[in-house]
Amino acid sequence: MANFKPIEPQKGNITYTPGIVSGIVALAINEVEGVSLLNNKNKGVKLSFEKEGIIADISVKVDYDNNVPSLAFKIQQSIKHSVEAMTNYKVLKVNVHIQDVDFPDNSAL
Repeated sequence: MANFKPIEPQKGNITYTPGIVSGIVALAINEVEGVSLLNNKNKGVKLSFEKEGIIADISVKVDYDNNVPSLAFKIQQSIKHSVEAMTNYKVLKVNVHIQDVDFPDNSAL
């Protein structure tokens, strides 16, 4: 049996660009059924990098047949889990802004 020496901790830093973290947030939102990011220039994701962690402001469109508070909670949980699992950042807050509701084309309003 071979003996393995423990690997010494790396000396240096790991950094993530805001674009990488925004991409992780977008992927996390796509994992939640019934919600999509707005189609605009900044993709509906605004991140603030604070000393204690990240604050995310998310603007989304939801499908009309969803319970909005439940959906917003799922979005918050998905983002928190994904960002903290894939980076060394802590997520302090996820503010979810429902900007639009997607109705089916044949619905009578």
